[in-house]
Amino acid sequence: MLPGYISKAVPNPISNRAPWYKNIAPTYAGIFLWVVFYREIAGGTLDRAGLGLSLLALLAGGVISYALFYYVPGMLGQKTGFPLYVVGSSTFGTQGGYLMPGLLMGLLQVGWMSVNAYVSTSFILTAFGSKAGPGTLPFAVIAAVWSLALGFVGAKGIQYVGKFALYLNLVPLLMILIVAAKTGGSAFQYVPEHPAPYIGFMTMVQVVVGFSATAGAAGVDFGMGARNESDVKWGGIIGILLAAVIAGGLPLISVAGAHVAFGVKDYHFDSAIAQTGSFASIAFLLFAVASIVSMCFSSFIAGNSLATMIPGVPRITSTMVGAVIAAVLAITGVAANLVGLFTIIGASFGPIIGAMVADYLLSGRKWAGPRAGINFAGYGAWAVGFVIGILPFLPVSDAVKAYTQPAALYSFIAGFIVYVILAKAGLQPKTESLPVLTAEGVSV
Repeated sequence: MLPGYISKAVPNPISNRAPWYKNIAPTYAGIFLWVVFYREIAGGTLDRAGLGLSLLALLAGGVISYALFYYVPGMLGQKTGFPLYVVGSSTFGTQGGYLMPGLLMGLLQVGWMSVNAYVSTSFILTAFGSKAGPGTLPFAVIAAVWSLALGFVGAKGIQYVGKFALYLNLVPLLMILIVAAKTGGSAFQYVPEHPAPYIGFMTMVQVVVGFSATAGAAGVDFGMGARNESDVKWGGIIGILLAAVIAGGLPLISVAGAHVAFGVKDYHFDSAIAQTGSFASIAFLLFAVASIVSMCFSSFIAGNSLATMIPGVPRITSTMVGAVIAAVLAITGVAANLVGLFTIIGASFGPIIGAMVADYLLSGRKWAGPRAGINFAGYGAWAVGFVIGILPFLPVSDAVKAYTQPAALYSFIAGFIVYVILAKAGLQPKTESLPVLTAEGVSV
């Protein structure tokens, strides 16, 4: 018998779908407009590759995120009308799907919640002139309230947040435009301090791809709202490729300009904001306000995943446990290593998506249906890809670490290749019949 999360799944009908500019594009654009994406984007990239090459790397990262990490998951969602947890049962099996991508998606969303709480708390304190950091009482109080309050909203009232999410997403766009206008006039005069073009370029690609890895897998869920392939395509081109270039490019220009015009020494976007005078306090506070949406959605997705895969625990309980963990990670400062987090997330989801793409192509560009038990081809692909993806964290030399980026891309490629090999070797279990119709009316 099929597990309940599959047997009870109902595909999203075409009548519930909408054009790409009403769902996919603005949702993905909002992900990239979140300040976490570009707050530290210049560190290890701009100082090595310079502005022009860094902008080119942003474009390359956007293309990879769209073409490799998003497009196939988006098409799987559009063709079937099923969410990621159901679609993933083909690549990882009906039993294997509990862990991957099911629980793993939920756990990684808790990680995103911790980053959101850390950055938002930092911005709120900065807006009020406080230098209190992780481990201090003011930081702990704000981070705890932020995590628990918005975690509860995500678990119970996400529908209210969704109604004004689009408008809140316009706030960070306006902010980065203003900061770039005030600080970026001399940006293209910037000369990299530590020239290493290849490493800087590849690090930037890793930042973009690693950041968008889980969002790429969630393309299945976004694709459920697409009417046709054109919606999947244009939603991704505008919401991922173009949004990555704009949301990453303007802060890069701001930081480069702040170095030339104001003598700023570090590569934090915060420092560029600080050069805008009296506008800075307002900007820091508004960036925190704009993070409300992403925090609520992360907690919502975490709750969805945990409640679906652990039905014995009430949704509100699992979500609030995740919020507590997120608060602890923020308060202790563990959530501060953003590039490191992007690398881990990319290493986790890179091979998952690589295996899903391989499964999709081997199945004739369609969803094969749920496979019985555990699909060892999928798990083998993930294991090899994950090891490759976390090489920068292993005890290897700095030179090796530098040349293992973009780890998310390499883990994707490994997952794809290993899945093909293991599937051809007969390690894919048989598919189970699903007693419903897909969104296209084709029985699977």
